[in-house]
Amino acid sequence: MTSGHIAVTAGRRRACGQLALTLAVLAAAGWLVRRHWPVLETGALRLAVADQGWLLVAAAAASATWACSALAQQGAVLRPLPPRHLVAAQFAASAAGQLLPAGLGSGAVNLRFLMRCGLSAGRAATALAVKATTGGLVRAVLIVVLATACPGVLVLPRLPAVWPGLAVAAVTLVLLLGTALWPHCRRALALVLTDLRAVHAHPHRAAALWGGSLGFAVLHALVLIAVTRAVALPLAPTLVALLYLAASCAAALLPTPAGIGSLDAALALALTAGGAPAVTAASAVLGYRLLTVWLPLLPGLLVLALLVRRKAL
Repeated sequence: MTSGHIAVTAGRRRACGQLALTLAVLAAAGWLVRRHWPVLETGALRLAVADQGWLLVAAAAASATWACSALAQQGAVLRPLPPRHLVAAQFAASAAGQLLPAGLGSGAVNLRFLMRCGLSAGRAATALAVKATTGGLVRAVLIVVLATACPGVLVLPRLPAVWPGLAVAAVTLVLLLGTALWPHCRRALALVLTDLRAVHAHPHRAAALWGGSLGFAVLHALVLIAVTRAVALPLAPTLVALLYLAASCAAALLPTPAGIGSLDAALALALTAGGAPAVTAASAVLGYRLLTVWLPLLPGLLVLALLVRRKAL
């Protein structure tokens, strides 16, 4: 077989692989839409009579979250990353995160993107850990600040007598596992701390990391605030932001694809506990999910396929 035939065969195989990937992406999107169609339909009907101005504010805030995510990711890496591909990768990662729980999909996309940009697998994973650690710290600080501004909102519930025993057993198990895994955890933690120090040696990188992480959390809260305004939910913006941050942190303990189910329930429960009528709270959650998950889903998966096709991932 000549080299020309080999090249043609290889080209056909690549084309078939790209076509199969695109079809798989579209099939995944169709499956998700079909499975959750009642949610989409109900949310669309409720939002059709909502205040369109506030919905535009919510949509703009949701769109800006990807730019903030890209800014934070650039801040976690010392070398410059291609800006357009970086933002596109965050958009694609948000869609991939809908398919796998606990951020596995988005993490895999970002890891692959950073490796394509020249980072080793270890450095790319550490950069993602730096970004995640910073994001967690930012959310914790925001919760403390907002809880101080809204006293009495976050109250620990009374637990049955069996819970202390279960808590002791859980702590004991964590300590046993931690003792066995501590050497590996210590090395990983040392790498994260080393990269954090390296990032903070460059003030513009540190500003991008912390500013992007803060903007990402604040804009997601702003999406929910704007949606509550659109559906005439009478809750103060600071209270809605606090309830969102608390609910999103609670939902992270029960990882599902995109938080589907866990985040919806946590948000609805938090808004209802904050004084919102159950029907209006459900409408606000549906609006938030439509703008942050369902409407960007298909475009995000198409961008993901396009980035793979162009070998940016």
